[in-house]
Amino acid sequence: MKASVASKQYGLEDLLGGLITKACLHTMGKKGGKLNVDNIRVQKILGGGIHDSEVIQGMVCIRQSQTSVHRVCDAKVAVFNTNIEMNQGETKGTVLLTTADQLENYSKSEEDQFEKFIKGLAEANVTVVVCTGSMSEMAVHFFEKYKIMAIKIMSKFEMKRIARAVGATPVVKLGTPSPEELGFAHEVVFKEISSQKCIVFRRDEQENKMATIVLRGATTSMLDDVERAVDDGVNTIKTLTRDPRMVPGAGATEINLAKKISEYGKTQPGLDQYAIERFAQSLEIIPRIIAENAGWKAEEVIADLYSKTGESNVWGIDVTDGKVKDVNELCIYDCWDTKSWALKLSIDAVLTILKVDQIIMSKPAGGPNMNKAARRPDGYDD
Repeated sequence: MKASVASKQYGLEDLLGGLITKACLHTMGKKGGKLNVDNIRVQKILGGGIHDSEVIQGMVCIRQSQTSVHRVCDAKVAVFNTNIEMNQGETKGTVLLTTADQLENYSKSEEDQFEKFIKGLAEANVTVVVCTGSMSEMAVHFFEKYKIMAIKIMSKFEMKRIARAVGATPVVKLGTPSPEELGFAHEVVFKEISSQKCIVFRRDEQENKMATIVLRGATTSMLDDVERAVDDGVNTIKTLTRDPRMVPGAGATEINLAKKISEYGKTQPGLDQYAIERFAQSLEIIPRIIAENAGWKAEEVIADLYSKTGESNVWGIDVTDGKVKDVNELCIYDCWDTKSWALKLSIDAVLTILKVDQIIMSKPAGGPNMNKAARRPDGYDD
């Protein structure tokens, strides 16, 4: 996993590797099993340095509390997949009010009904409410009155992930959720990280399969690059949970295959020998690119690899000094699953191209050539 991270963020593989491993272990739990990549979220926050990054078991969302309650411990969480506001009627109606008392009682009955709903939440010990869409001022007023933390989430996908992180069931109608529908979080806290307002849902339990890697950095482009490196590392671990076999990395596998295929080609008669030789040479592209990207002379490195790979199949390139070394000492390995599919798919692509025996040429669209305008039969131009 460090090798795949280092290919994008060289020098940060130890730091990012530790964060990725911690997040993956949170997600898989003690029993292990397959890794669901969707359970590992990445939250990028500008400011600070990359060494300020951390892993939180739970969710981090860029939102702030609608009420003055900014921290709740051992919180019961209710998640509503709807707006929290008074329902509007489907049809328009006219209400005739003749006295001031009637006007006051008309709006008061609406308030009483809404307060009854929020009081029911408070009696069920709900301390955090999450909703999608809008939240009316009356709702915020009553949440404030009953000291409930209210959070408004605009994305339905984010709302579903929060529900999964706290173990809640999203409710679609306004009412007091049942105990089974409520979620639990050890801490829901509003934080300001580098002037970025965010809310952290932390739940330190085994059944919580959500983990968030909070990345810090000075520029947006740097954070995007680090996020891609993290994505590579997470997918490497996912591949290893599916098939734990590994092969030597740093170009060792390719140069060993190239040598074996080249030796096999010499035993074949006729023109087949040239095709097999070219196939062997094509495998040199991986160690060649590794050497060129690191700034070393590819021809010298490949010659050294060929001389060493006769002894064993574990000789690869150390990009720090351009020397050929044992990959077991360098601890650079590739996933067998990834490597085998790369070979299969590249061979399939080449065979598909070689099977093409017709080339279809496309002509420019349009009508006849306008420069040579056709003349009418009677001699007059169009």
